[in-house]
Amino acid sequence: MEGVILAELGQYFREQARTVCLGAMVTVTEVRMVPDMSYAKTFISIFGHPDRNEVFKNIKKHKDEIRFEMGKRLGKTLRRIPDFSFHIDDSIEYAMEIDKLLKE
Repeated sequence: MEGVILAELGQYFREQARTVCLGAMVTVTEVRMVPDMSYAKTFISIFGHPDRNEVFKNIKKHKDEIRFEMGKRLGKTLRRIPDFSFHIDDSIEYAMEIDKLLKE
């Protein structure tokens, strides 16, 4: 189920790039769900915007709207639409920093 939610959220963020994502490219990197599927911890990467924290705050502000849209898209697939919590995935930046340090 995590894969289905990951794909649908990715599609949603591509469609709503101007409004919810403030013109940034948002990629869903991982979705972790609790066993009863009531909660989904969602990791996202944000690119192409000077203030990534502003984009992140805007996504968190639209959390209920995102859940509603996922309910419309996945209502026939999932019995329960999870409550989402969004977290910034900084693993790419971390890997780039390690690579830079190794090259020095």
